[in-house]
Amino acid sequence: MNLKEKIEELKAEINSSKLKGEEVLETFRIKFLGSKNILKGLYQELKSVPNEQKKDFGQLINSLKNLAEEKFEEGKKLNADKNQMGQSKIDHSRPAEKVELGARHPLAVIRNEIIEIFGRIGFSVSEGPEIEDDWHNFSALNFPPEHPARDMQDTFFIEKGEKEMALRTHTSSVQVRVMENEKPPIRTISPGRVYRNEAISARAHCFFHQVEGLYIDKNVSFADLKQTLLYFAQEMFGGSAEIRLRPSYFPFTEPSAEVDVSCTICKSEGCNVCKYTGWLEILGCGMVDPNVLESANIDPKVYSGFAFGMGVERIAQLKYRVGDLRLYSENDVRFLNQFKSAY
Repeated sequence: MNLKEKIEELKAEINSSKLKGEEVLETFRIKFLGSKNILKGLYQELKSVPNEQKKDFGQLINSLKNLAEEKFEEGKKLNADKNQMGQSKIDHSRPAEKVELGARHPLAVIRNEIIEIFGRIGFSVSEGPEIEDDWHNFSALNFPPEHPARDMQDTFFIEKGEKEMALRTHTSSVQVRVMENEKPPIRTISPGRVYRNEAISARAHCFFHQVEGLYIDKNVSFADLKQTLLYFAQEMFGGSAEIRLRPSYFPFTEPSAEVDVSCTICKSEGCNVCKYTGWLEILGCGMVDPNVLESANIDPKVYSGFAFGMGVERIAQLKYRVGDLRLYSENDVRFLNQFKSAY
């Protein structure tokens, strides 16, 4: 078949095409007007036509292309008119498909709530690296060389030796960086992910989230610490919440205490959640040890301060009564969807 016969055949095909329906119209467009359309082959064959005939055949091919474009536009108009007349396959009277809204992670909800509560009394937010050196993670916080937290069973070490690096075991390392770079008064909280080399269970995980707080100024007292934590407990768990402090030990605070909040589930009458004591442990705290202040070049004779730290998962468990820590990191949509109304 010569070039002229091909042109005539394609012209007849275009003229006889019934472009009813979107699929038929799209097939026509791809064949005659698409990036790899059949007309491009005719232009290639034009190279073998004698020079004196190239102009005539070129005009025939161009006319064929114009015809295809006109036919396509007619098809578009025809289908558009049919759609307007209600002959479209799309039923515009049908209800729209339900759009599923996402849910914030419960830990993000609690983290944001904690930040908001402390933000009301002037605490800023500080963040730092999750991979830390020995100084910021241990030494500057008054951890002696023989402290158990330095052992491999508790810490994920990345590099041992003179340039020891590890995944941070607490966000207190952020507080050290703040003290090194800012002058008192300092009032900040440090939310973030931390890591411990622990077996994963319903009550423990190898990573979790903390929010630690630090306040340094002149004449800061333990009474200031207690009142700050009482304010937090009542904002988080309700105005009737009470706290109690029990003596404890942390290398970077002296004196130190564990803080319990009255059980809001049983109203302190005793239940299986609070182990029938009426109290639930929520955080640790204490007055900043003078050695920690000196490590950051802050004069402990002029300034004093307090620090506290809490697990976000722990607060979320008490708030939402979630019994298994592993649920927070499994990304089960059925679990996460329960918190759509939590923000």
